[in-house]
Amino acid sequence: MMLRFLLPVLAGLAAAPAAAAPPDRLSVLIGSYHASPGQDFEEFNPGLFLTWEGPVLDSSIGAYRNSYGKGAVAVAAAWPFLEGEHYALSLFLGAAYYPEDGRRFRYHLGDIVPLGGLQARAGPLFFQAIPGDGDEADAVFSFGVTMPLGRR
Repeated sequence: MMLRFLLPVLAGLAAAPAAAAPPDRLSVLIGSYHASPGQDFEEFNPGLFLTWEGPVLDSSIGAYRNSYGKGAVAVAAAWPFLEGEHYALSLFLGAAYYPEDGRRFRYHLGDIVPLGGLQARAGPLFFQAIPGDGDEADAVFSFGVTMPLGRR
């Protein structure tokens, strides 16, 4: 039930800044590592994410190749609780659409799965740690590069 409430909220958080201003940041997802995987996963996961940095929450939307080898889209809101000019540490919560594979997850709403965890940015690099459900993986770590788009 909580997921049914969170999805529209997260979608609104991601979409609202997009209608008002260009994004502040572009991130390129490169890959992932699955801790204690329940199966073989693809660890090369190229993707692009756009982020609008807000006064309290950052909103992101993107598309990527998921670990099942298919396209996926995701929205997320992040709260940067520690931030400097060249670094940030944030908690994030979001949802991803995994066509035909969302039902593999313990928690899902059809093919929509919740995402959440800790993300860090240091210079041009980013890293995410997402706790797993214990079935598919104990945790997923993703990484890539990120760059400001010159608005700040």
